[in-house]
Order: sequence, then C-alpha cells, then structure tokens
Amino acid sequence: MIPSFDSLWALLAARGHERYTGEPVTHLEHALQTADLARRGGAGEALVLAALLHDVGHLIHGVAGTPSAAGVDDRHEAIAADALQRLFGPAVSGPVGLHVMAKRRLCADPRYLRALSDDSRRSLALQGGPLDAAGCEAFDRLAHAQDALRLRRWDDAAKRPAREVPPLDTYRAMAEALLR
Repeated sequence: MIPSFDSLWALLAARGHERYTGEPVTHLEHALQTADLARRGGAGEALVLAALLHDVGHLIHGVAGTPSAAGVDDRHEAIAADALQRLFGPAVSGPVGLHVMAKRRLCADPRYLRALSDDSRRSLALQGGPLDAAGCEAFDRLAHAQDALRLRRWDDAAKRPAREVPPLDTYRAMAEALLR
C-alpha cells in the first residue's frame, strides 16, 4: 500500500527504471508514453494522470519479473486503483481499475486480440479472457468505462523503446493539484 502521494511518486522515480513486465520498455517509459498519448489525445488532467499511473500496481506489490510468465495474475489494476482512490478519487482510480477489463472488452474483437503483445495475450488468459456479449454490455454500462477504453488503447501503444516524451516531473504539479 502507498500511504502518501510523495511515496507513490518516489516509488515511480526509484523503481521506474525496471523492465516493464514482458515488454521492451521500462515501467517509467511505459507510464510516460501512456500519459503523453493521453495528453496528445485531448484527455483531461484526471485521465492523463490515470494514464501515467495505470500500472503502478506492478510496482506497489513488488513482485519482480513477469508474473504472467509464472502463471500469476498480479491484479495490478486493483492494487493501483485502491491506492489511487484514496489519493485522487474516482476520476483517476476508476479508469485505472477498469483498464484490464477494458482489454477484455476490446478482445471481443478478434482483430484487437491478434494485435496484442505476447505478454498481454498471456495475461489476458489469466485475467479471464475476452468478455462475451453479456459481459461487454455490462462493461459498457459502468462508470468510467469509456475512459478505461481510451486508456487501454494508449496503454497498448505505449511500448516503444526510446520514444521521446516529457519527463516525470512534467506531471507533478498536475498530480498535486488533483490530490483529494
């Protein structure tokens, strides 16, 4: 659990250099790319911050390596959403908590499923696989579902080594302004 904003920010800065699970970028590169895509996509500040912090649950739980390769669903979205809810409220935590379900929703389209990275396909199986029609309808009615779908698409596109993006400190004042 992350008790404060400062400890969350310090965790991202200190451990962000670690390789992002099963992908060719680090945690921080992935976070910054996702936030930059959200910003460029016209997202509001809460959704940009959600994009930046959507995978911080991987760092909070502290499991090293690639959990999905060991057959483990690390539930990083729930861990992150819990910490972010207390700090920022539902506009940030809602899309974060739903970004894995959004992947499952988007995988109802076989073209989307085929485009996933190997690790995303492996973790998808552990997360319950693609949603069926009833699951898709239920997801679409959830608060923050549309933001989670946007976040998920930025998430998928944010795995490019050496992509130029603004540094972490670019987002600090915005994040502090959104604190509860």
